[in-house]
Amino acid sequence: MQNADLIVFPKWIATVDNADTVLTEHALVICDGVIKDILPADFARQSYQSPRTFDLPEHLVCPGFVNVHTHAAMSLLRGVADDLPLMDWLQGHIWPAEAAHVSPRFCRDGVRLAAAEMIRAGVTTFNDMYFFPDVTAEVVEQCGMRAMIGLIVLDFPTKWASNAEDYLRKGLELKDQLSGKPLIRTALAPHAPYTVSDEPLRNIRKFANELSIPIHMHVHETAFEVADAEEKNGARPWQRLKDLGVVGPDLIAVHMTQLTDEEVRDCAEYGISVAHCPESNLKLASGFCRIGDLEKAGVNIAIGTDGAASNNDLDMLSEIRTAALLSKAVAKDASSFPAHAALRAATMGGAKALGWDDETGSIEKNKSADFICIDMSDVNTSPIFDPVAQLIYAANSRQITHSFVAGKALMENRNLMTLDEDLVLATAHEWGQRIRNASANETAD
Repeated sequence: MQNADLIVFPKWIATVDNADTVLTEHALVICDGVIKDILPADFARQSYQSPRTFDLPEHLVCPGFVNVHTHAAMSLLRGVADDLPLMDWLQGHIWPAEAAHVSPRFCRDGVRLAAAEMIRAGVTTFNDMYFFPDVTAEVVEQCGMRAMIGLIVLDFPTKWASNAEDYLRKGLELKDQLSGKPLIRTALAPHAPYTVSDEPLRNIRKFANELSIPIHMHVHETAFEVADAEEKNGARPWQRLKDLGVVGPDLIAVHMTQLTDEEVRDCAEYGISVAHCPESNLKLASGFCRIGDLEKAGVNIAIGTDGAASNNDLDMLSEIRTAALLSKAVAKDASSFPAHAALRAATMGGAKALGWDDETGSIEKNKSADFICIDMSDVNTSPIFDPVAQLIYAANSRQITHSFVAGKALMENRNLMTLDEDLVLATAHEWGQRIRNASANETAD
């Protein structure tokens, strides 16, 4: 008998390997935070012993979801400005609220709230873009998630930095401070073409090449953004990014709702990853990403929730379903973006976008033990003919019972293991009252 730290015995394992294999009555054997073995359950009981075992006869195990685009701290601005178009929402409401409230404490409490929500929704890895990224990294380390910390860059001053040069300086210093932390990596995160000028973008490309880290950026989010750029610069934002050398296989282009046929081909040729955030795009009426066409062209598709201020939740399972259904409507093809492709985008696609696919994103031997367990015995997921299809089209996040990163439990039986949920909720309520009071005072003035 070989020793293991943990053995999980589910009904099914959706591996998301190259063949999208789904195993029945197999066991997942974990040792030192790594998947040591995947083998038939009977053989596992004969071959391994462990002080911890989970017998989950009605569960599906799959890789943890990779939320490839979010602004975690903005969870504290959930519902502040609903039912508005993007630029009105952003410039008229969100930016003023951020100017009034964003601070290290705001970000710490907001990221804790987001982390609690994401863990409950099956997210084990997320890619963030926000102010005070050093604080986000601290919370990530405390709660045990895996994260790509965005080193945000803007032309204009905020409470985090004074100008593009200052953002880059602070970001690169933070990158050095975070080196050696196995669950944390960094990405250069210029906000968008309309908020970052040419010279900073050239420097970002230079640093991305030198440091071998990704570039994470909103691109072609709305028709207004594209039309405004054409009027001011004589070129679409995508063309400008190509001319500046920003576009490449390390680019995570977020939203991409305004694409021509030529730009779809460019995405494939340059090897970029597209971060698809369908629910935020729908709520802000930003447009539709041509996921079906991008997928046919061979582009890596990943899925993100965006921030809770525009979504308004961080529920990845809901996001995956929306992505799958919306693609069919946009492509006018019921076979577009089927369930297995949607699950792949939410796991391996995200891991590939972040350059982390050698460690996470699938359930395979010698990979990190980043996985979730979903109880498929509820009435809404019965009966089961294809567990992956049932997960994507019928399950809800409340059926996710366990979550692990590098073999460490973040949630067991729906109980958060690394966060104090009562404290998280109490601080969220405090911030809600503070923001409401500030808004009321402004109205009175």
